[in-house]
Amino acid sequence: MKKKNWFLVSMLLALALVLAACGGDKGKESSGGKEKEKEEEKVDASAFPVAVENNDEAIKGGTLQVALVNDSPFKGIFLAELYEDAYDDKIMAFASNSLYDTKEDFLISDKGIASLKVDADNNKVTVKIREGVKWSDGEPLTIEDVIFPYEIIGHKDYTGVRYDGDFKNIIGAEEYHAGKAKTISGLKKIDDHTLEITFKKLSPAIYNGGDGLWGTAAPKHYLKDVAIKDLIKSDKIRKAPVTLGTFKFDKIVNGESVQFVANEHYWRGKPKIDKVVLTTVPSTQIAEALKAGKYDIATSYSATNYDGVKDLKNLTVLGRKELAYSYVGFKLGKFDSKTGESITDPNAKMGDVSLRQAFAYAMDVEQVADEYYSGLRSRSNSLIPPVFSAFYDDTLEGFKYDPEKAKKLLDDAGFKDVDGDGLREDKNGKKLEIKMAGMSGDDKDEAMMQFYLQNWKDVGLNVVLTTGRLIEFNSFYDKVKADDKNIDVYMAAWGTGTNPSPLGLYGRDSSYNYSRFTSPELDKLLAKIDSKEAIDPEVRAKAFKDWQIYMAEQAPVFPTYYRTEIMPVNKRVKNYNKDWVNATDLNVLELTAEEPIK
Repeated sequence: MKKKNWFLVSMLLALALVLAACGGDKGKESSGGKEKEKEEEKVDASAFPVAVENNDEAIKGGTLQVALVNDSPFKGIFLAELYEDAYDDKIMAFASNSLYDTKEDFLISDKGIASLKVDADNNKVTVKIREGVKWSDGEPLTIEDVIFPYEIIGHKDYTGVRYDGDFKNIIGAEEYHAGKAKTISGLKKIDDHTLEITFKKLSPAIYNGGDGLWGTAAPKHYLKDVAIKDLIKSDKIRKAPVTLGTFKFDKIVNGESVQFVANEHYWRGKPKIDKVVLTTVPSTQIAEALKAGKYDIATSYSATNYDGVKDLKNLTVLGRKELAYSYVGFKLGKFDSKTGESITDPNAKMGDVSLRQAFAYAMDVEQVADEYYSGLRSRSNSLIPPVFSAFYDDTLEGFKYDPEKAKKLLDDAGFKDVDGDGLREDKNGKKLEIKMAGMSGDDKDEAMMQFYLQNWKDVGLNVVLTTGRLIEFNSFYDKVKADDKNIDVYMAAWGTGTNPSPLGLYGRDSSYNYSRFTSPELDKLLAKIDSKEAIDPEVRAKAFKDWQIYMAEQAPVFPTYYRTEIMPVNKRVKNYNKDWVNATDLNVLELTAEEPIK
C-alpha cells in the first residue's frame, strides 16, 4: 500500500551522493611496464535475487537481529499519521498498521485486512475490514479504527504534514479542518466492519491508494483520550505503541534500538520467530558488523558500500528497484502555514530558469554513477521512476552532463564573470553565492560533495555549503521544511510509494513541495493526472508525460539518480522474499541457527 507520507526516503530515504573527485588515472592500471585499461566491475542491477534460498532445517523461535543503517538517531514517531522519515517507517514495518495489500502495478488487492469497492459514477468507495482482526493488546479492530486516522489528519490541531490536496478531496474534510463541523461528512459508518467514503472526484489513483484514501488504521480505544496536538509527543506512540503487525513493540531505547516480540494476535497467524531486535548502526561500521555475524538483515544499506558485502560468504545480497529517486531542489519561495500553500517568490535567488537548468547541466552525474555506484545508480531523466512503466517517459533526455551548454545558458541569461575572478556575478553585476544543503552520511560524503562543488565552479558558479559542512539527517530536513534562509539549493531523495501521482509532492498545498514552486499551469497538469477523464489509460499516460516535460522545462527540481536498493541478509534467514508483488509476510520468516552465521 502506498506510504502516503511520501516518506523522505524522505522523507526520505537518506541520499547517497558520490565517492570522490572523478578523473586522473583511476581507469588505468600498470601491468608488465605497460598501462592497460582497467575493466570496470559493474553489477547487473536486474540480476540480484529478491528472495533468499535456504533449505536448511529451521530452529524453533529465535531472535532476528536487524541493523538500521543510519548515521543519526531515529526520531521514534511510531504512528503512520505523524511520522516523517524512512527510518521510522522501516521500524514500523515490523508492526505495520497497513489495511491494504497490493498486487501487480501496485493496485489494491483484496488480500489484506481491508478490501476496497469503487463506485466511480457516484465518487464513492466502500472499505470493508475482515472480522476477527485484533490489535496487539487483544482489542478487536473495528471500523472506528479506520475512521480515526481521518479524524486525526483532518483535525484543526493536527501537527503533521498529511493534510493536503488529496485529503481535501474527501467530502467534508475542509469543513472539519476549519472547525465548522464536528465530523467529516464524507465518512459514513455502515456497520462495525464497513465504511463508505464520498469524494469530490475519483480518478485512477484511487486504485493505488490515492485521491485521499488513507491506508492504515489507528487504535482509537488506545489513543482517543490523547489530544490531537499532543499525539506526537505521547508515550503511547513513542514508548508503547499498539499495532496490528506481525510483531509488537516491547522495548524502545529512543534513537538507538527497538525490541519487538511476536504478536500472538496477528491476523495471519503468530510469527515463527520470537523476537526482533533492531539496532541503529553507523554506515562506517555496518560492513564489518555483517561480516562478523552480528546482524541478520541490514536496512537502508548504502549502494556506495556494496563492495563491503558483495563477496561475503555468510550473506545473500538481495536487490530491487526502489520506488524512489534522488534529486536536487531549488528554494523558490515559502510555505504559508496559515493558508496551507506554497507561495513562490518571483525574486528568489534561483528564480531564473536558465540558472537552474545550467546548474543541472553542470553536474557530471553520469561519470559518478558509472565509476562509483557499480551499476546500482543510473542517471535519471524524469521525476517518475521507470518502475511505473505505464507513465514513465523514456524519451526525455533529462539533464545530461554538458558544461558548455551550462555556460551558454548562463551567458545568455546575463550571469557573467564581470571582475575576471572566474566566478559569475548575478544579472545586476553583484557577487553570486549559492548556498547548498546536503546530508551527511557515511565517511565518503564530504569528498562526494566536493566533486559536485568543483563541477559548478567549472562553469563559474560559486556554490558553498550552507553551514560550511554537510548537515546531519534530521537537522537537514528540519531546515529544508522550515525554508531556512541560508538554503538556496538542496540535495535529497523521495520515496514515491506505490501511487505514482505527483500531487502529494508537488501540489500547491503539499507540505512536501519543498521547492515551493507553484504555477497555474502546474495546477492544471497535476489535476489532469488525477482527473475523472484519466480513467482512460491513454489520457492518464499523456497527462503524466505532459507533467514530466513541464517539470523538465521549469526545473524547480531535477532528478539525479534512479536507485537500486540492496539488502544484505545472513544465510541463517529462511523464507524471506522482498519482491514488490510476491513479498512473503514476516510471520513465515524462520531462522536455521541460534546466532547469525559468521
